[in-house]
Amino acid sequence: MSHRRVNSRAGAAAAAASTALLAGAILLPGANATPENPSPTVDADGRVFSPAEAGRVGPLLTERLGAQAAGWYHDGSGRLVVNVLDDRDAGRVSDAGAVPKRVDHSTAALHASARALAEDASVPGTAWSVDPRGNRVAVVADSTVTGARWDRLVRVTERLGDTVSVRRSTGTFTPFSGPVDGGDAVFGGGARCSLGFNVDAGGARAFLTAGHCGDAAATWSADPAGTEPLGTVTASVFPGLGDFALVAYDDPRAEAPSTVDLQDGTVREITRAVPAAVGMRVQRSGSTTGLSSGTVTGLDATVNYGNGDIVTGLVQSDVCAEPGDSGGPVFSGDAAVGLTSGGSGDCTRGGVTFFQPVTAALEAVGAEIGPDEDAVDAPGVGASGRPGAAGRQPGAVRDLRE
Repeated sequence: MSHRRVNSRAGAAAAAASTALLAGAILLPGANATPENPSPTVDADGRVFSPAEAGRVGPLLTERLGAQAAGWYHDGSGRLVVNVLDDRDAGRVSDAGAVPKRVDHSTAALHASARALAEDASVPGTAWSVDPRGNRVAVVADSTVTGARWDRLVRVTERLGDTVSVRRSTGTFTPFSGPVDGGDAVFGGGARCSLGFNVDAGGARAFLTAGHCGDAAATWSADPAGTEPLGTVTASVFPGLGDFALVAYDDPRAEAPSTVDLQDGTVREITRAVPAAVGMRVQRSGSTTGLSSGTVTGLDATVNYGNGDIVTGLVQSDVCAEPGDSGGPVFSGDAAVGLTSGGSGDCTRGGVTFFQPVTAALEAVGAEIGPDEDAVDAPGVGASGRPGAAGRQPGAVRDLRE
């Protein structure tokens, strides 16, 4: 394979300068309100946070709790819920406008249980993620985990007590790539995947997709026969510390708007990238199943796809997906959140889906996401913002996966 691998895992890091500012703002919930983000309502159970506010304030609060930190999530009513271990920390959380929730286990304790699972119970067909809502490590076993594998998983999880929970999932955990079967997608090496997000990579136009797609082929095209070439893989990570790849467009003038295909003839402009948070409502676009929506349910997920393919640092959700959706965009409003990796089930029965945090992928490959001003009036782009028949470079988070 001619492309290089990125072997270091990159995470989204908060800027130190902004931390001090947030520390002051946290005690004054309405102080930084703007016309686009009006002052939220306040009630006895805490103020209402927008997803963006929760994404800023939640990590800051847990950082201030130090070793006592036990996680946070954004609930369905818009409240920021922060887990605490004692009454003193509950008061600090309430003062910041968030809702304290008493739990038994710190984040450090949950991470220790996750490490124990990795050491003693990492069998094909298993996955786990940190679930701050349930204050536990949520373990999922697919239909292949039976016999000695199941017994091994039970022995380890029983030893870890109520820091973990175990449930079954229908189907088999697998990356969501698949055989070529037509459709609006990207093709390479006999596989079909979905394009994730168009990005600027050091001044060059490129797109992100899944790393297992990047490993399947060095070059990608807009058609199965390869007569409409798109680009060449320049970085790919899978398995290990993530599942993402960067594909540089062969044509430096390729239309690459920062948009996501909503699968109904319209697109959504993507202007930024944000970390995932438990409770966040997200949507996913894919070349097989189109547009689906759901909720983030777990962070720091580890998935054992079998055949030695173990991936860490993923996000778990209940958004459905199927083969061919690999690499497709996961987004919330105008914000990029992730790249579809794999899971189990389908969009008829539902299932468990895992995705790569886009912030980590962007940092690892040195790319940025945002509007492509040069592509707004580019020839061949119709009213929807998608390339016309004259130029089939999939510019949006198009179905370029599998």
